[in-house]
Amino acid sequence: MAIRLVLAGCGNMGYAMLSGWLKSGKLAPAAVFVVEPNAELRKRAEAVGCGAAADAGGIPADAVPALVVIAVKPQVIRDVTAAYKRLGDGRTTFVSIAAGTPVATFEDILGNRAPIIRCMPNTPAAIGKGMMVVFSNRLVSDDTKRFVADLLSASGAVADIDDEGLMDAVTAVSGSGPAYVFHFIEALTVAAEKAGLPTATAKLLAMQTVYGAASLAAESGEEPGVLRQQVTSPNGTTAAALAVLMGEERLTNLLTEAVEAARLRSIELGK
Repeated sequence: MAIRLVLAGCGNMGYAMLSGWLKSGKLAPAAVFVVEPNAELRKRAEAVGCGAAADAGGIPADAVPALVVIAVKPQVIRDVTAAYKRLGDGRTTFVSIAAGTPVATFEDILGNRAPIIRCMPNTPAAIGKGMMVVFSNRLVSDDTKRFVADLLSASGAVADIDDEGLMDAVTAVSGSGPAYVFHFIEALTVAAEKAGLPTATAKLLAMQTVYGAASLAAESGEEPGVLRQQVTSPNGTTAAALAVLMGEERLTNLLTEAVEAARLRSIELGK
């Protein structure tokens, strides 16, 4: 079987994406070739039936993959991507999941004929519950956009934007967003403990409540505001708590400030 996709980097995110492609049947192991310098990480790619090599020189010389997925740290993007310049003739589309690295960086390295897609995933992609947002340069065909969206859907939901400048906002909302939710769980756990609940019970209540509420919001078809109102009886316990969170739009303002701080930092890192 011809190599259809080259995965450059098989760390946590790269391997999570690879696992999703194989488990969903979107790609056969023989259609994927993994380039990973770390021997242990390379072995786990080989263990699931993929070809693998320590560097790009190990890719079969006659291979013309449809995609090269760059799944490495932003700090090494230039060095790693330069090794694939021979594939920059327009027949191969490059997909980057490196945070903060603009399409222009890849165009500078690969030349002006390379179709390039920039993707911002988040960590829940590791369990197939992620959020992937993509931006494509003008050379990416509609067929390739659909193919990439289908691959990414194995890791969660997929959305596309047509203004790359919005990637900083995407990073601030869905890229960094899981950390905000994790901290909310931490904070709710502390509040539960201060209310007198044992630590183990406090953790369970906080975790399951956030998980259940998010699942209900995703699956019910109702707007979050409607679901909130359904839980809130007039002058009841929920109303008393929401008066604290929503009074003077405290939580909304706090999250808006947090997202803006992350967006501005994303802009700085991309320079």
